[in-house]
Amino acid sequence: MDSVSSGLVADVLQRLHQEADAADAPLMQAYASEITNVEQAMKQVVEAENKDLTGLYHGYADNFLSVSPEFGRFLYMCARSCKAKRIVEFGSSMGISAIYMAAALRDMGGGVLIGTEIESSKAERAQANLRAAGLADLVEFRIGDARETLKAGVGGDIDMAMLDGAFTLYLPILTLLEPHLKPGAIIIGENAFTEAGGYIEYVRDPQNGYLSLPLSFDPGRGNEFTVKTR
Repeated sequence: MDSVSSGLVADVLQRLHQEADAADAPLMQAYASEITNVEQAMKQVVEAENKDLTGLYHGYADNFLSVSPEFGRFLYMCARSCKAKRIVEFGSSMGISAIYMAAALRDMGGGVLIGTEIESSKAERAQANLRAAGLADLVEFRIGDARETLKAGVGGDIDMAMLDGAFTLYLPILTLLEPHLKPGAIIIGENAFTEAGGYIEYVRDPQNGYLSLPLSFDPGRGNEFTVKTR
C-alpha cells in the first residue's frame, strides 16, 4: 500500500505543494535577487537567528518553507525502509513533510509522529492539513521552542528524526534526542549547512556514533542523510 501516490493523501499533498509554491514565490524571488551565494545566505540567517529566533520565524508565519515533492517521497521511503513506529520532526511548518511521514506510519499499520513548531499559527494549519489527509490521529504537535517542548522525552525509542527548523538548533536538538535514538535510526537534515552550528561536523565524525553523507537531490538545500550506528 502506498498512499502518497494516489487517493486522499496524494490529493491533499498535491494541493498543498501548489499552495506552497504560490505562497513562497515572492520570498524565493527576493531571496534570489538579494543573495549571491549560499555562504552569504547562511551567514545572514545565522545572524538573524542568534539575534531574535522567535521573531525571525514569526515573520515567516505565512510561508510554507516546505520540502519538495521529491524530498517528501524520500521521507516516506525512509520511514517505510526503517519500519518506523516513532518519528520526531523538528520544524513542522504547515505539515507537508509530516503528512509524508505520517502516511508511511499509516501504511505500515500505525505509529506516532511528534512534530514541533515554534509558530503557533503554523501548527494550527499543520493540524488542519493532517486532518484533511485523514492522518491527524497519528501526529502530536508540540508548540513552542523545541529545546523546551522535547525536554520531557518522546515516550519511547526514536526510529527516525527529521530536522527542518532553525538552522542553528540542529545540533542542540540532535543532542536532546540522542538518548532516545535506536541504533540504526535515520536522521534527515534539510538545510543542514556547515555554517550553522557544527551539526555537519558532528554527524560526519564516526566517533560520535553516526555515519553521514550529503544527499544529491535538491542541490543547494544542504540535505544530509545520517544513520545512528551505536
